[in-house]
Amino acid sequence: MKQTTRLRELLRKPGIIVAPGAHDASTARIIEQTGFPAVYMTGSGAAMSILGAPDIGLLTMTEMVAHARNMVNAVNLPVIADADTGYGNAINVTRTVREYEAAGVAALHIEDQTTPKKCGHFEGKQLVSQNEMVGKIRAAVDARRDSDFVFIARTDARAVLGFDEAIIRARAYVEAGADAIFLEAPQSLEELRTVAHSIDAPLLINMDEGTKTPLLTVRELEEMGYKIVIFPRSAPSAAAKIVQELMQVLKETGTTKAFSERMVTFEARNLITGLAHYNEMERKYLSQE
Repeated sequence: MKQTTRLRELLRKPGIIVAPGAHDASTARIIEQTGFPAVYMTGSGAAMSILGAPDIGLLTMTEMVAHARNMVNAVNLPVIADADTGYGNAINVTRTVREYEAAGVAALHIEDQTTPKKCGHFEGKQLVSQNEMVGKIRAAVDARRDSDFVFIARTDARAVLGFDEAIIRARAYVEAGADAIFLEAPQSLEELRTVAHSIDAPLLINMDEGTKTPLLTVRELEEMGYKIVIFPRSAPSAAAKIVQELMQVLKETGTTKAFSERMVTFEARNLITGLAHYNEMERKYLSQE
């Protein structure tokens, strides 16, 4: 079954889709091995992982597509990907959708910020007009070759124009043809509830630690009516924290021995990366002389 079709089936079935964020392919494999139904390719995590830079629109479309392709090839799960602003106007969005689709991504989201964009929880964002974003959505929907490919429209209007305008934009994006809506950065429980009750489309919500949106459990979000929940920065933030602690131990003691119990073992690392599969391929295909 195509991953786009699998994601469409998940959207039709009862229950919320939990898609933890992956900043690289090995993290995507860990997410799959833990038993989650989908992976989210985080744009902020990609910027941190590839460039060591903040989420301010520095990565190009081709860099993000290559990152997505590696992640898709590493797992047998639908990958939902960040596509920033679509990397230009509506014509650019056409190519963006086709490139992400060709990479094997099951869904992407495009936001209504100007280019270059900023993280949804950073200050100083600017928006394109509602009409321009509607044109991008229509172009994206027309561009896909696989009718099951899921297009998610994101609005950052809450921080720029206010909550009411964000709802107006989200409804307009549904009317323009978006399959799902991502209203970024609601700032209270009441706003979260209002979003869930005000938009007639599957809703994606971002749970991002230490930011403007209250952190809720998966069950609470499902009861509110959300269909997809992503955790974009959890894995890269946890990884960064433990590497900071490891480097401090190494600097202070001259060895990693005291830290070894907090690391995956050599054998566990090989399980994550699927070494046994490649060993079997060697036995099958390489000559035994």
